[in-house]
Amino acid sequence: MSASAALYQRVQRVIPPMEWPVFVPDIDAILSLKRQRRAVILAHNYMTPEIFHCVSDVVGDSLLLAREAQRVDADVIVMAGVHFMAETAKLMNPDRTVLIPDLRAGCSLAESITAADVRLLRQRYPGLPVVTYVNTSAEVKAESDICCTSGNARRVVESLGVPEVIMIPDRYLAANVARETGVRIISWAGSCEVHERFTPAQIRELRAENPGVVVLAHPECPPDVVDEADFAGSTAAMADYVTDRQPGRVVLITECSMADNIAVLHPKVSFVRPCNLCPHMKRITLPGLRRALETLTHEVTIDPAVADRARLAVERMLAVG
Repeated sequence: MSASAALYQRVQRVIPPMEWPVFVPDIDAILSLKRQRRAVILAHNYMTPEIFHCVSDVVGDSLLLAREAQRVDADVIVMAGVHFMAETAKLMNPDRTVLIPDLRAGCSLAESITAADVRLLRQRYPGLPVVTYVNTSAEVKAESDICCTSGNARRVVESLGVPEVIMIPDRYLAANVARETGVRIISWAGSCEVHERFTPAQIRELRAENPGVVVLAHPECPPDVVDEADFAGSTAAMADYVTDRQPGRVVLITECSMADNIAVLHPKVSFVRPCNLCPHMKRITLPGLRRALETLTHEVTIDPAVADRARLAVERMLAVG
């Protein structure tokens, strides 16, 4: 069996046969280029299946990618994700080449706040620790005390042992963490353009149309959406839920490529797919990854003075777990 045929067997439930031949030339080229460049591809859960399952070396949520970026044995790291993820990989690997295939792969959360905004928050609320979601620029991380992801936000906030914190920039994640911890949280007005579009009415409609469906929601969703779900957790936590419990029918209230990627691994689970796409994640394509490896573009660079401070905030997060 050829390498391409073996890969297609892996993804045949989510990629139609007529589409697969379009992907094969780029997949073959990327696999060859990775060997030539001593490169690895880190892919977020929101990548499309032909990227996530066919060319990537490390896959997962932003917390896992932040951890694994330090452990890979490679000269070149290519981020199949958005720009703040590539910056985080660079923070943890300052002496390696880190590439982002498309400079337009941004994030509505990361773009909602600046380093100057954080300094103003500190002036307004002196003495409060600043917890910053990894969905932010290196400059914002550099102004922070500690970072968090959706997977460890509760643990990070509780680790500080204080009654009040500043948590930026996602107002919905902050509200959900405040309810879980009882800690008073000063939040920012940022939100994810994918998750904020979900509504409680949509969840109720999904249940009515799919009796018995299990609803899993991401904590970037508004709290009233989380209240309608059976479980709320990070992308990794949702994947673990499906793996551990094997629900007969499930819906993931998050970016829709995630359902495709999990469906590949769980053929006995039926997935209902409300499809909210992230336009930024979808800028990462197989041709873009191939071009990045061919030309070593676009290289991610961070001012060393900023990087040292931002790295400390990320390392504090990783120490919490």
